[in-house]
Amino acid sequence: MAQSGSLNVTVVGTGYVGLGTAVMLAYLGHSVTGLDIDQEKVDMLSRGELPIYEPGLDRMLIESRERIHWTTDYGSAIPQADVIFICVGTPSNVDGSPNLRYVSQAAQSVAENLNGKTQVIVNKSTVPVGTGDWVTRIIEDHARSYHANRYLVVSNPEFLREGTALFDSLYPDRIVLGSDNQEGIDRMRALYAPLLEQDFEAPAYVPRPAGYVRPELITTALSSAEMIKYAANAFLALKISFANEIAGLCERVGADISEVTRGIGSDQRIGPRFLSAGAGWGGSCFGKDTAALISTGQEYGYTMPILQATIDVNTRQRSLIITKLQGHLHRLKGKRVAVLGMAYKPNTDDLRDAPAHDTIARLNELGATVVAHDPIAMPRARREWTHLRYQEAGSVEDALRGADAVIITTEWEEYCRLDWDRALQGMRQRLVIDTRNILTRRPEGVTLEQIGKRQPTPVVPQFDGVAFEDGVVVAAPRNDTLPLA
Repeated sequence: MAQSGSLNVTVVGTGYVGLGTAVMLAYLGHSVTGLDIDQEKVDMLSRGELPIYEPGLDRMLIESRERIHWTTDYGSAIPQADVIFICVGTPSNVDGSPNLRYVSQAAQSVAENLNGKTQVIVNKSTVPVGTGDWVTRIIEDHARSYHANRYLVVSNPEFLREGTALFDSLYPDRIVLGSDNQEGIDRMRALYAPLLEQDFEAPAYVPRPAGYVRPELITTALSSAEMIKYAANAFLALKISFANEIAGLCERVGADISEVTRGIGSDQRIGPRFLSAGAGWGGSCFGKDTAALISTGQEYGYTMPILQATIDVNTRQRSLIITKLQGHLHRLKGKRVAVLGMAYKPNTDDLRDAPAHDTIARLNELGATVVAHDPIAMPRARREWTHLRYQEAGSVEDALRGADAVIITTEWEEYCRLDWDRALQGMRQRLVIDTRNILTRRPEGVTLEQIGKRQPTPVVPQFDGVAFEDGVVVAAPRNDTLPLA
């Protein structure tokens, strides 16, 4: 082991989860090795450069550089480790089930290099129930000197939000540890002692929030911890889809979704978070994990219609953007459309399942000219969105100049603070599709479409035996059969 109170840790995979985990543990005083098979990424990290954008991560990496190094070599990184994290991707198959090939490859490579002493292997990748047992079998098959009490598998799901990952890492609501072996739990408790006791020096750029005391430590069986991660993400996706479904009805009856969600979110049983109507959820987790949970149910002959509806509503929400645009411009061929925001959410450059991607792709199909802007994500989009056709804009003003419409797809602070009255003056037609409801008022002379805020369409309620005229009941059955509110 490392110095007193410190553990030797190896993190396999340096994506969003692995990189944040490695840097955070090094900051807390552990000796960390970040391992990745991508030599270019390892070279980049060794130079102190980050392959992703996450606020504050660059500063924390600098402060932790004496306790962290990077390698592609399993042979040097695994034998020395007290704790080994597997943080690799689990992309979706066509049927929605998770593809575990990277987990399998990592587990086998880890197994072949274990040192014969007690080591803890931690699944931090989001994986279906039963993966921990499967990883254990891989270790049994490939470890040179396997012994059941030496190699301990623990599930430790992450609950980080991109854009606030450091805050969520240092001041978590809870830490979940799932294992069928107490020794594995105890070692993880020692690893996370600085977080559990909150006795580390808080960085100035991620201060400890007022009133925060300690996270809750939840210890469970291995399978329960795996289920917790999927269930948590599916529920959050459900809340967002619920808000979007109610928003659609608000547009038809003249209600304001912001007022509605404020009203229901004030109920402590519901809470206000994840009730923002908009373009739908994106990123690497909600869609993938909800589909994976449905797939797990199918494996056991169990249907999950609520979760399927959650995905269906989100898919519909993506198409709503273009529907609103066509409602005003009709034929889009030859029209110039600005798209503001490429990342799936603010304060990250993550483009996975971003609403902007689907929007630009559909605009391409319809023959529109697309001009896109994002404060952070454009360099990544340049590499990952080569199949899309769009022009890059160096500023919001450049994107809007000569545009027939603008679609706001990401609620970046820069866009929220923008002087929209001035910025929109350069447009050819002043049509704004605000899919994040960031505009608090309609600029003068602008046609504004938002989510859940359109003026009501006149609707005549239909009840059997009830006749309305100008909204007034003029004929009705006996009172005892009149529908009750």
